[in-house]
Amino acid sequence: MVLWPNQAVASGSDDELRTRLGKELESRISARRGSPEFLTQIRNLPVGLRAMAATYELDVSFALDDLGWHFGNWHSTELTEETARGLDELGASALASIFRQAFELAQAYWPELGAEGWMGWYHGSAFEQAVGPLDKQARSILESNGGGIFKYWVDYARKHPDRVGATTDP
Repeated sequence: MVLWPNQAVASGSDDELRTRLGKELESRISARRGSPEFLTQIRNLPVGLRAMAATYELDVSFALDDLGWHFGNWHSTELTEETARGLDELGASALASIFRQAFELAQAYWPELGAEGWMGWYHGSAFEQAVGPLDKQARSILESNGGGIFKYWVDYARKHPDRVGATTDP
C-alpha cells in the first residue's frame, strides 16, 4: 500500500486517515513490537512513519496504564530514544520533554522495571509516585491537543504527506 499526497491531505476524517496510517505501518512492519528487528524495520521507514511506529505503544500506555508503566512494558533504551525522537518529529515537543524527564527518573529504577514481576513492584513504588506528576502533565497536553498521540499523527500526515512515504499522486 502507498499513501498518495491527495489521500493524506484530503481524507474525509481524522479517523479514516489514522486507520490508513495504521494499515500502512502494518503492511511495512512484520517484527514484534519492541524487538531488535522492529527497531531495524522502523529505522528504514520514511521519517514520519518511523515516528508514528515509535510512538504507537506510548499512546496505548496512556490509554490503558500510565507513563511509568510504559517503561516496564517497553523496557528498551533504544525504543525509548526512538519514541522521544518520534514525538519531536510529530510536533509534540512538550510531550517529548516530559517523556524524556520520565525516562530520566526511570533510569534509577531500570533494573526493577526490567525484572520479572515488575508489575507487582510498580504499584505503590517510589518510581510510580515520582513519575505521577509527569503523567498528569502529559495527559493534560494530550487533552489540549484533542486527545491522544494519534491526533499528532493525523495533523503531521496532513501537513507533511511526503514524510509519511507519499511523493506523487498516481
